[in-house]
Amino acid sequence: MKDYQLAWKNLWRNRRRTLITAASVFFAVFFALVMRSFQLGAYDRMFKNVIESYSGYLQLQHVDYFDDPNIDYSFEIDNALIDQIKEDPNVITVVPRLESFALAASGSHTQGAIVLGIDPRGEDKVMNVSNKMVKYKLTPVAVEALKNDTLPDRTKKLLDIFRNEAYSSEVRLMLDLSISDEDSAAILPVIRKHASFRNAFLEGTSAGEVVIGDGLSEYLKAGIGDTIVLMGQGYHGTTAAGKYAVKGIIKLPAPDIDNVIVYIPIETARELYAAPGMATSAVISLNRNGDDDISQTGKRLQKIVSEPMIIKTWQELNALMVNQMEADNRSGMIMIAVLYMVIAFGVFGTVLMMMAERRREFGMLVSIGMKKKKLATVLSLEMLFIGFLGVAAGVAASLPFVFYGYYHPLRFTGEFARMYEDYGFEPVMPTMLPDTFYLWQIVVVLIIIAIAIIFSTRKIFRMNVINAMRA
Repeated sequence: MKDYQLAWKNLWRNRRRTLITAASVFFAVFFALVMRSFQLGAYDRMFKNVIESYSGYLQLQHVDYFDDPNIDYSFEIDNALIDQIKEDPNVITVVPRLESFALAASGSHTQGAIVLGIDPRGEDKVMNVSNKMVKYKLTPVAVEALKNDTLPDRTKKLLDIFRNEAYSSEVRLMLDLSISDEDSAAILPVIRKHASFRNAFLEGTSAGEVVIGDGLSEYLKAGIGDTIVLMGQGYHGTTAAGKYAVKGIIKLPAPDIDNVIVYIPIETARELYAAPGMATSAVISLNRNGDDDISQTGKRLQKIVSEPMIIKTWQELNALMVNQMEADNRSGMIMIAVLYMVIAFGVFGTVLMMMAERRREFGMLVSIGMKKKKLATVLSLEMLFIGFLGVAAGVAASLPFVFYGYYHPLRFTGEFARMYEDYGFEPVMPTMLPDTFYLWQIVVVLIIIAIAIIFSTRKIFRMNVINAMRA
């Protein structure tokens, strides 16, 4: 106990030196934790955007379907299998899909399309697709009406730039037309009056009706109430052909999907492709979606399903995106490593300064009878106290920022927000709540302190007492 007391008192004999060293540790921990929290929070939000808009956390597929997405690799799915999967405590619901390709035509326009047969109610519950339906469209008629109404000149100029653009949310509409939050109360009612788009998603009774992507709608020149023809190859080489009325238009954030997607009720898709009772995949919605929960649930469900069916996790379904994020994650770790290297040199510089300043003191203590081992112990405790002070202060200071950033994410505006939207991501950057990454930052700092302790104790044991007293 005396060693601890002596070490603590020694710290405050030179407050400036102690505070400088502790501050270097504090800033390293604080900036590393906040930076890492924003980085991991951004990854988590991006993954959720993709997972909750298309792939889901788990999917049931034919073992060969992922490598060769052909309707011939569909499987029969019945209520008994769905009920068996839903018995798992972590499963909320199972939504079957029948996905294939077709040539979509309207008038003289044709385009290759992805035909996605869905259970409208189940798909909307899991993926919230109805929220992506077009709500505003700046048609030529709407643009002219808006120009003749009471709008700011800057907004009127932007209307021509974004003519024929469709919007599923007011946020992107405000970004494109440079409408500030202060002006929104006056401007949005005018836009709602002239540019609101009457739209509807599929229902369980929507036989003979489809919802198409806004990009595909523009290319085919097909609007609400128009008819499109779908032609393709059905199950086991049969001919698939049918004509359907456009019930709604959806605006998906990913342009490559928005330009080709056709949503159709799954029973109608089964009739089109001559695949009664079949599905190419089934999205499995989960209660808990942590990585461990997903992995354990996938393993349990794999024991239930029989060959040739397989359970795919979201990481396997989105392998390219996972690899891209992993590469970006490594670059972030390198930046933090550089930060810690700078701080490590600062700590070592402070230790060298301290050893030089106290060399005479150490020599006198040893000369009057203090053993070098005890002196090294006290010095090590001093370094540990400084490290713990810096770490504790850094963690405590970072927590308010991290919790605030989680519940009130940083929301981008202007060009940066538009760039996020164009890539299909929500223009926000939340933080991630404290997790194992907090522990790793503490471990790294303690390793730096441990190296500094080893260096200083070696200096003590190799110290020449007479030369030290003459310093």
